[in-house]
Amino acid sequence: MGPLVSTEALAALIADAETRKGVVILDATALLPGQDFDPEVAFHAAHIPGARRFDIELFSDPDTALPHMVPSQGRFGRLFAALGVDDDSEVVFYDQTGLASAARGWWLAGLFGLDRVRVLDGGLPAWLAENRPTESGAAAPVRPGSFVPRFRAGRLVGLGDMLALSREASAGGEGAPRLLDARSAGRFAAEAPEPRAGLPGGHVPGARSLPFGELMQGTHLKPAEMLRARFAAAGVAEGDRVVTSCGSGLTASVLTLALVEAGLGHGALYDGSWTEWAQAGAPRATGAGGSGAGG
Repeated sequence: MGPLVSTEALAALIADAETRKGVVILDATALLPGQDFDPEVAFHAAHIPGARRFDIELFSDPDTALPHMVPSQGRFGRLFAALGVDDDSEVVFYDQTGLASAARGWWLAGLFGLDRVRVLDGGLPAWLAENRPTESGAAAPVRPGSFVPRFRAGRLVGLGDMLALSREASAGGEGAPRLLDARSAGRFAAEAPEPRAGLPGGHVPGARSLPFGELMQGTHLKPAEMLRARFAAAGVAEGDRVVTSCGSGLTASVLTLALVEAGLGHGALYDGSWTEWAQAGAPRATGAGGSGAGG
């Protein structure tokens, strides 16, 4: 099962009474920098039939000041099951504006052991553009599911791991990890301000710039062959150790989603990303170095 599902395929799944029983559709919309609307209000106005809200802030660690960090296994399992998810459910995440938040939901579900999970390619904008049906109001109550989380530690990187990976990447050489930063090139180079007040710009030493928007065509992910070419330009080859990051762990998930769609594996995601790195006073690089294959 690939990481994406088309609007046509999802419409067919929910139109069939038998397949519909095993599908859980989740609206994972969260705000990106520069966006200003209420995802809950928008969900009540129009959502894909049968969809439920996956609130990324709720599915986050409540005991840290860092934004939407990975929750405990117990918290994720309890909240995910409450949305009606079973171990054998097929879960489809979508986003009201594209796929960044849906990619985060997809990554979290995979981190906690669910394999039958996909992202709606094109998101709600594509669904609406094709005049497909929607519902309004609150999501209908559901029977709690029986999902049991199975944490995959290899898909998650913390600050201590990243410090070591940064030294490896900076040293280069055969087998060095590829650290990919999904933020804009301006933020990576410290030429554009960070959206969080007081946070300096720049990047993790040894990282390479790969703005997530370069992997997109509108609200859709680019075709696999185009993704492979862009990753190759960033110095990523099959079998490389890859770690994705961004400002706070959201758009890094788009890079991870694209890696899987391109057939390059999941790699790992640095959840604290630049917010944690900069606040911790870790070594900081500036300038555009690292944006290409040789940087």
